[in-house]
Amino acid sequence: MGAGDDLFSGLLSRPAAVPAGVRGVLRSVFRLVYPPTCVGCNRMTGEAGALCPDCWREIGFIDRPFCEVLGIPFARDHGEGAVSAQAIAQPPPFDRLRAAASHEGTARKLVHRLKYLDRTDLACLMAQWMLRASDGTVDACDCIVPVPLHRGRFLRRRFNQSAELARHLAKAAGKPLLAGTLLRVKPTERQVGLSALARRDNMRGAFSLAPGREADVYGKRVVLVDDVYTTGATVGAASRALRKAGAADVTVLTFAMAISGPI
Repeated sequence: MGAGDDLFSGLLSRPAAVPAGVRGVLRSVFRLVYPPTCVGCNRMTGEAGALCPDCWREIGFIDRPFCEVLGIPFARDHGEGAVSAQAIAQPPPFDRLRAAASHEGTARKLVHRLKYLDRTDLACLMAQWMLRASDGTVDACDCIVPVPLHRGRFLRRRFNQSAELARHLAKAAGKPLLAGTLLRVKPTERQVGLSALARRDNMRGAFSLAPGREADVYGKRVVLVDDVYTTGATVGAASRALRKAGAADVTVLTFAMAISGPI
């Protein structure tokens, strides 16, 4: 779904503007002008918001067996509740991480299109896959919190990709979306190209709860939403802010995860 689909949806959302008797004709004409295309490569498809067979094959969905804490896929099944050496050596500030797909191929394209090409229409499909990958944590949570952008970056980009994912996730699951509870109070540098240590230093003290909003997360089971998990510096800093405010349980849920392969 692209700009044409947005235009058509806008017309149909105003019944007075389009009489019911001509909607079918408009839909047919619309599809001739704006045929549905693959959300991964723009190849023509049978329906809007779908993937072509080639792009579908390129998605590396993350399924069990994986580390119960970090969600990193295992090469073989180590048994129920298995935890990776990385999670044991460096316990994260959150309780668990879950991601829908490996950050490569089609998944990487979708992240790029959402984040840098303003393809907010992709967020609904991506959120559906995230809900599937959440391992029941969304169903069990009390609220959903997106990783926020700093005000300056938000004004330049005009939207927050994590908030878009969280919005669709909350709607699909029927859970409260707390988009203004967590704030990014420090104008951090872009993380791309920074080492893991530099990323942690960059994110230190970057997040805080909005004044008077501590009750939003105190004693609550929170799902923290971001688009990509790389080194964990961003969601780690955000999780610490939620923990400081009294969150009882924090699950990090991302669309993609940067991994080198099964361990």
